[in-house]
Amino acid sequence: MHDDQFRQLLDRFNYSWSGYRKVRKGVKKRICRHMQELNCPNINAYLNLLNQSDAVRQEAERRMTVSISRFFRDRKLWQGLEDDILPRMIAAEKKVLRVWSAGCARGEEVYSFKIVWDRLIGKHVHAPDIRITATDMHPDYIEKALAGIYTQSSLKEVSPEIREHYFDIRKRGRHFEVKAFLKKGVDWKIQDIFTDPSGSAFDIIFLRNNLLTYYKEPKKKEGLNKVIKALAPDGWLIVGSHEKIPAGTLNIERHDTIPWAYRREV
Repeated sequence: MHDDQFRQLLDRFNYSWSGYRKVRKGVKKRICRHMQELNCPNINAYLNLLNQSDAVRQEAERRMTVSISRFFRDRKLWQGLEDDILPRMIAAEKKVLRVWSAGCARGEEVYSFKIVWDRLIGKHVHAPDIRITATDMHPDYIEKALAGIYTQSSLKEVSPEIREHYFDIRKRGRHFEVKAFLKKGVDWKIQDIFTDPSGSAFDIIFLRNNLLTYYKEPKKKEGLNKVIKALAPDGWLIVGSHEKIPAGTLNIERHDTIPWAYRREV
């Protein structure tokens, strides 16, 4: 598939060339396999079929999903959560802290948060309960997140201490499974941000390395507004380290020292 043909497909879904440029090789392969399965001889026939069938369109979207993650990706962010944002929330004496991982991929982000939270609440007598909703449009990712088994490469930013306390070794040391207590209290769902909202009044929403990276501006703003509306007043939106909130986005302000964290104004 040539780049100009791939751009046609990106335009069909309102995806951004800049977001896909560096990862397009693998995505092209997955789409070409899908075209072969459907006996589509060229990109125009494929695009026509996408317009005719919701099932084909949904499968194409799943195959265009990009998952590049690991535990504690962007380490400074996790340190900022542990040192500042989460202690603030504990000090507010809420009974329940509601967290949404939007585009949770294979679960590394969710389990990273649970590890940080477990380490933090040991220092506080009164800490709220947490309820975590984790969503992704890709069923295979949700299945792998539920299993909670990862390779060495996913743990390259995990210290030996954390690895020993929060993971069990599997397959002769080649794989690591998060311990059972970390898997509790997470509601995993297959979900599309644009068509199937997850709820409201979330205290923290992780929206990292997906919507703001892979969509064009109009679609990006549409999805972002839905996510911001799901935040509680004083709730925090967390984005990726290379992502920027579009200009003119209302009702949020950036953290003074954590450039990837935005607070919803009261």
